[in-house]
Amino acid sequence: MVHHSGSIQSFKPQKGMNVSKSEITKETSLKPSRRSLPCLAQSYAYSKSLSQSTSLFQSTESESQAPTSVTLLSAGKAEPVNAEEDKKDSVLKCSFADLSDFCLALGKDKDYMDESEHANYDRSRLIRDSVPRDNSESKAKLSKNDMNYIASSGLLFKDGKKRIDYILVYRKSNIQYDKRNTFEKNLRAEGLMLEKEPAVANSDIMFIKIHIPWDTLCKYAERLNIRMPFRKKCYYTDRRSKSMGSVQNYFRRIKKWMAQNPMVLDKSAFPNLQESDCYTGPFSRARIHHFIINNKDTFFSNATRSRIVYHMLQHTKYENGISKVGICKLINNGSYIAAFPPHEGAYKSSQPIKTHGPQNNRHLLYERWARWGMWYKHQPLDLIRLYFGEKIGLYFAWLGWYTGMLIPAALVGLCVFFYGIFTMNGSQVSQEICKATEVFMCPLCDKNCSLQRLNESCIYAKVTYLFDNGGTVFFAIFMAIWATVFLEFWKRRRSTLTYTWDLIEWEEEEETLRPQFEAKYYKMERVNPISGKPEPHQPSSDKITRLLVSISGIFFMISLVITAVFAVVVYRLVVMEQFASFKWNFIKQHWQFATSAAAVCINFVIIMALNLAYEKIAYLLTNLEYPRTESEWENSFALKMFLFQFVNLNSSIFYIAFFLGRFVGHPGNYNKLFNRWRLEECHPSGCLIDLCLQMGVIMFLKQIWNNFMELGYPLIQNWWSRHKIKRGIQDASIPQWENDWNLQPMNIHGLMDEYLEMVLQFGFTTIFVAAFPLAPLLALLNNIIEIRLDAYKFVTQWRRPLPARATDIGIWYGILEGIGILAVITNAFVIAITSDYIPRFVYEYKYGPCASRFEYGENCLKGYVNNSLSFFDLSELGMGKSGYCRYRDYRGPPWSSKPYEFTLQYWHILAARLAFIIVFEHLVFGIKSFIAYLIPDVPKNLYDRIRREKYLVQEMMYEAELEHLQQQRRKSGHPVHHEWP
Repeated sequence: MVHHSGSIQSFKPQKGMNVSKSEITKETSLKPSRRSLPCLAQSYAYSKSLSQSTSLFQSTESESQAPTSVTLLSAGKAEPVNAEEDKKDSVLKCSFADLSDFCLALGKDKDYMDESEHANYDRSRLIRDSVPRDNSESKAKLSKNDMNYIASSGLLFKDGKKRIDYILVYRKSNIQYDKRNTFEKNLRAEGLMLEKEPAVANSDIMFIKIHIPWDTLCKYAERLNIRMPFRKKCYYTDRRSKSMGSVQNYFRRIKKWMAQNPMVLDKSAFPNLQESDCYTGPFSRARIHHFIINNKDTFFSNATRSRIVYHMLQHTKYENGISKVGICKLINNGSYIAAFPPHEGAYKSSQPIKTHGPQNNRHLLYERWARWGMWYKHQPLDLIRLYFGEKIGLYFAWLGWYTGMLIPAALVGLCVFFYGIFTMNGSQVSQEICKATEVFMCPLCDKNCSLQRLNESCIYAKVTYLFDNGGTVFFAIFMAIWATVFLEFWKRRRSTLTYTWDLIEWEEEEETLRPQFEAKYYKMERVNPISGKPEPHQPSSDKITRLLVSISGIFFMISLVITAVFAVVVYRLVVMEQFASFKWNFIKQHWQFATSAAAVCINFVIIMALNLAYEKIAYLLTNLEYPRTESEWENSFALKMFLFQFVNLNSSIFYIAFFLGRFVGHPGNYNKLFNRWRLEECHPSGCLIDLCLQMGVIMFLKQIWNNFMELGYPLIQNWWSRHKIKRGIQDASIPQWENDWNLQPMNIHGLMDEYLEMVLQFGFTTIFVAAFPLAPLLALLNNIIEIRLDAYKFVTQWRRPLPARATDIGIWYGILEGIGILAVITNAFVIAITSDYIPRFVYEYKYGPCASRFEYGENCLKGYVNNSLSFFDLSELGMGKSGYCRYRDYRGPPWSSKPYEFTLQYWHILAARLAFIIVFEHLVFGIKSFIAYLIPDVPKNLYDRIRREKYLVQEMMYEAELEHLQQQRRKSGHPVHHEWP
């Protein structure tokens, strides 16, 4: 039957090519079609045995029945093309040697080869070196090596033939035998093969090895729309690219002469991923003759096989009832204790990899990626994606991109910091504070505090200047622009990766419903507007009700965070009196620093303690909403965790930045909390030093804690597991699946914790960067360690996670954009309110020595410190002292007509602060929007390549169907049509 354009599925190419429309394939025995193209020569490489192979899948039996098994087709060898023609057209790299791939898998067709030898093609525009000539022997050797990896690792059934695709683990002592028995019986009915084997080290543990046969793989690959390679790519160029070939060759020679970049990986050490040079399309059993099947054991990758098995495990019943379905529920009720795909083997080898090569992909990842000695190397993203799946591959791609973008931010921040160091001694403000030996500051507490000389704050003033200098505003603007550039260029990088990894057309509608959603709403169905099939539906009223309950829970937890911050504030008010009268002279002299440091440590402990509660509450609230798909569940859970931890982590920082010392009143009329505790004031040198201390301590301690929990804790647990095995059994060969069982499982939330850690760090790096320019440097150093730490953890300490697919980083991108917007606002407020930039600016141009005359040789900030301090009569304190003390504020002196009232300068500074916030925000937002407009999300050449290849693939499918139809007509004796009927 002829399949017309409406019935042909859309096939998605995977890598770039450019072909001019005028390059049309000519074929003598077949009338040239208006849809013909040079690459369509490959569509003629079908043997007459295709109809026999496809008939295996075109049976009328239902999908519920056991699929018909498919045997390997006999390998054949294509006849070579005419030697004279081959010599004449030696530039052809997409030659008939590529057709041997099809002949190996699909058999030899002498009639076809006689026909194709007379074909003439316009090959003048084929790129010489774009596609290397395929070698069928090397491919066969590669497939054989892949199977050797499996066999050497023991990842086979007892018969030594069936590979292990998944592992289930349960305890023999568990009484839920009936559920397991029903579940396993249903798995066998679905087409899976199971084999049980007891553990070597623990007699109570039983492993179930799962193998998915070829016919079951094909059935579910078609059902899940898994894209598989079906044609070898041909690479073309236009005249402009052809004319530039000599220039490119010249630069290529120069590049070879130059020293190799030490950060670049040696590509010869990595396997050639053949699928990257193939067009791909949704697998179809009816069209199996379209796909390149050199070896059915390696046609579906390990990641694809594991993903299909997991889908079957998630949708298989274990009891009667609509909700009694899925391996997750069986693990939750204790029927099974684990389910995981096995690693490909050991990650270490007694033989060096340079001389003997890698034993398996896990070994290769460890040697070329996870070892600490590879910290300066680029990441092998294609191999990571092949082994762990696209979702984890995108995480490491994003983490590497973020780390690389931190380099310019860290350098600029370091320059601003060193600028403060080099100009610190020349700062007029610092000099005036250090020389103010006769200026006494008013007591900062009521009972145990005494008068303090201003010059005692000399060190604090110099340290403050390191973070509050002329480069602060520039760095804040730079970081706002940097955040935009980072996100915009990441979108371009993501689009390139999704194209390379064949994820362009993998959309959310291909996701299956969560079993929990199906079980809850199976009685309420509606037709899916995309698939046209009925599916469970959540009513709007029920969804809104559940969302309101969830939002109420979120606000409750946020209020709990604010309560914890308030408790820390009360602690600061209580203990500052105690530290001011402490016995140790050091603490007594630096009681403000001691109060802040102790509060920071206590706040950090509270943050870590509340995080444990937040995770459980967020999990409950997300399950209460009953999200429709797994991606919706992950996005909802991630948003809740981010809100909880962001407020938990930054609430104390917001308090110090915008509230500390703002509402204290003035000497003689201080505001008190509960009419008992006097509100805390800033240090005489300003509040910025407290903000820097809070950010530095929390950022440093949190990174150390996260690194320990990510690597140290699993290391300790795995060491203890190995120690118990060694005590219980000696000189026993532990199989690979049992070694994997003794590793730690990946956390239940997947990559959420990894993304959350980095996104919160991104917030630290951008939101308050005006107060702490060293934040990008600390983040860069941490991320260099984080990449290898995560790699080591994934390869050596964790069981192999399910190779899931994803097209982007999910909801995290929207969160990053929100943080970028918030960073502009908070940095504007930090510069205008927390720092002394605006008061200095107003004094310099309104009240300083340069205000009335333009004498550039004189320091315009001379006298600023004295101007920024107000007077207070000590006799009003009742301390038996006379004279005046000073405090930070702009109020009238005691001898003025309106003592202790705000002066005109205070209102000038307030107006300047508000004006700066408005101008800064509009300026930075305007620059951010302009940059975002200039940078397209998808590179222009990639966009054209995608459109071109979609067109090419559609034409290939037409020609393939036409040729297949003509072969059937020849066999039946009917006349052959040279064009579509």
